[in-house]
Amino acid sequence: MSHANLAPSPRLFKAGAPLTGRIRVPGDKSISHRSLMFGALASGETRVRGLLEGEDVMATGRALTAMGAHITTRATAEGEEYLVRGTGVGALMQPETALDMGNSGTSTRLLMGLVASHAITATFIGDASLSKRPMGRVIDPLTLMGAEFTATPGAKGAQTLPLTMRGAYPAVPIEYRLPVASAQVKSAVLLAGLNTPGITRVIEPVATRDHTERMLTGFGAELEVEEVDGERIISIRGEAELIAQDITVPGDPSSAAFFVVAALLVEGSDLIIENVGLNPTRAALFTVLRQMGGSIEELGRREIGGEPVADLRVRHSQLTGVEVDPALAPAMIDEFPVLFVAASLAKGRTVTTGLEELRVKESDRLNAMAEALTSAGATIEEREDGLIITGTGGEPLRGTANSHVTTHLDHRIAMSMAVAGLASKDGVDIDDISPIATSFPNFMALLEQAQEADTAE
Repeated sequence: MSHANLAPSPRLFKAGAPLTGRIRVPGDKSISHRSLMFGALASGETRVRGLLEGEDVMATGRALTAMGAHITTRATAEGEEYLVRGTGVGALMQPETALDMGNSGTSTRLLMGLVASHAITATFIGDASLSKRPMGRVIDPLTLMGAEFTATPGAKGAQTLPLTMRGAYPAVPIEYRLPVASAQVKSAVLLAGLNTPGITRVIEPVATRDHTERMLTGFGAELEVEEVDGERIISIRGEAELIAQDITVPGDPSSAAFFVVAALLVEGSDLIIENVGLNPTRAALFTVLRQMGGSIEELGRREIGGEPVADLRVRHSQLTGVEVDPALAPAMIDEFPVLFVAASLAKGRTVTTGLEELRVKESDRLNAMAEALTSAGATIEEREDGLIITGTGGEPLRGTANSHVTTHLDHRIAMSMAVAGLASKDGVDIDDISPIATSFPNFMALLEQAQEADTAE
């Protein structure tokens, strides 16, 4: 259900107990999708723990089942475990009905890549929102590899769902330069290359999330990444054999970010967040918070399925303002709202630039956060491409008094301002926390757990 259909649920967040004990945030969505897909192509049985059980990931699972993978679940002491018995690369089966992608663009584009080099025909359908999104950016390279696409009755255009595609076997290996930075397009071409004889190459002028490369290597694919003149060249050898793996999906660093900042700001906090993914294309927030003086310690750093993971121990720290390197922005773009909260309580000024993209997220996050933090007593200067924040030096924010923070139905605004409320005198009143429930359903429960751990000691 969309949070736009839910009755608004206002809530006051105020200072309380320190955050202590151990918590675990939900699994990473990008890695959840890929663990099911690669498990479905591997020989043997892949076991996946910590899968994000959101509707998008479930759409991927249903489509893979329709093409011959066998996916079951079993309860364990750590929670639900997914067992994926794969078909082997090249052995996907013809689905008997259309593949319903729901609202998931990731499922659609990556699965089109899988189908492209198999001798099967599949029809992709989706909800009204997904059916408006153009698929041309994946259709173009997959057509070069030999796949054929036809619009099916009801499609709004030649490159929107519903679409029927016929895979090519053998497909043609290509060298493809990405016209726009897109991890989904890169992944679609690499997945098509898995069952294509020879070497398929993707040239990436701007680095994007590299979960596909890491996980395919973990599953045994022959994949090489080179850097030439500042560009990444990713090569995969086709007719690959993938071997089943045991995967623990890392905790989503974007979800962990709210608890990291909360523990840094709330006096007396000493919190361990278990199993956080630290992929460098995603985890720049932690780098910036350390530059500001934040105590964030990595415990038991390890690699799982090709992904770097650690437990993070976060302790209350006096933060100092910094000038954030705009080159770090792509690796922390979703975390700026909560960084703005941290900066509001730091000593001195924090300057952010190069953030125009934040104006076209679920809301205009630059303006929304500037207004929300100002209403809570922070000192903010809004620029076209970023915010300049003069912090309190560790003093709590005033709070919102009698006004509500407007979240614009944006989950990250709501959670960021909830964190601000924990570090305020009078509390922060949020107009609607229902978006939190739809994107991070156990956020409130984890917050209560972390605060109760202190009172239980």
